[in-house]
Amino acid sequence: MKMTPLILLILGVSGVYCDTHSLRYYETAVSSPGSGLPVYSVVGYLDDREIENYNSDTRQYLPKTEWMKKAGSDYWERNTKQNQNNEPVYKHGVQILMSRFNQTGGIHTWQEMYGCELRDDGTTDGYFQHGYDGREFLYLDTKRAQWIPTMNEAQISTQRWNSPEERVGERWKNYLENRCIEELKQFIGYGREDLEKRVRPEVKVWGCQSEGVTRLQCLVYGFRPRAVHVRWMKNGVDDVPSDEMSPILPHPDGTYQIRVSAEVPTREEDTYSCHVDHSSLEATLSVKWDPSAESKDNKNIIIIVMVVAVVAAALIIGAVIGFIIYRKRSVPGKPPGNGNIYVPAPK
Repeated sequence: MKMTPLILLILGVSGVYCDTHSLRYYETAVSSPGSGLPVYSVVGYLDDREIENYNSDTRQYLPKTEWMKKAGSDYWERNTKQNQNNEPVYKHGVQILMSRFNQTGGIHTWQEMYGCELRDDGTTDGYFQHGYDGREFLYLDTKRAQWIPTMNEAQISTQRWNSPEERVGERWKNYLENRCIEELKQFIGYGREDLEKRVRPEVKVWGCQSEGVTRLQCLVYGFRPRAVHVRWMKNGVDDVPSDEMSPILPHPDGTYQIRVSAEVPTREEDTYSCHVDHSSLEATLSVKWDPSAESKDNKNIIIIVMVVAVVAAALIIGAVIGFIIYRKRSVPGKPPGNGNIYVPAPK
């Protein structure tokens, strides 16, 4: 349960309709090899596509898309060596954190996430967050280049990283604002055709009536890119507030799905439709809910929902097992380990 908010952070919970490219890295260290997880792992994402990874089982930094091979053999060899060096640093870091929390056993995780974003208006943003056992530990205030603790146990790290001698925040701020953005643009160039492919969404709507109330459901799936805006409308003109919106979740084929629900009074004179805005569409896609068609469509809808739910659950579990939820990867200009739980600083 503790992991859920972090999973949603990775997969994204927003339904905002805009074009933004992001480069994110997740790094995880696990206290015990008996967990069945790699004791150290790194995963890199361009937007929501996994593009590279490393773990302590393979001990190789590997491309996860064909177009990332364009980075060249030097890139993969350099990052393989760097992450091999980082392994003992993060393993030791977990032990230090366990001592701060007075823990002597069990399975514990130290997780990091950092990255940068490039918006369609040219503006950029960067972030770096740490988690321990699924809870936020500390984060970087990129405006002030200062680390902010969110637990008492993070005070030691915060004081050291913010000290004039180390200035770790300043160096990471510089990395996130410059080198990270440069690499993001470079990687976009490698996979532009794949990343910018547009796939139209499929839409299924249904409702459940009881005691004068109808619960409407709109499932939008099979679309790409991720950014989408979904809403219910009454009589084609009035917005209906949504009381539940699922995260936008990925499918194995690189497309996405989202479900939006609303509860409305049951009135025969009112009509309801689900409206979808997506970059693959020339105009808003509107799908009307037809109560008379419910019986013949219900079986197909149930099958679709079950398949989508199983796939989404499998991907979430995979995200947890593959790197659990927070990590930082190792790209040229990315920090080597420094032998303690303090964040390695960029070169």
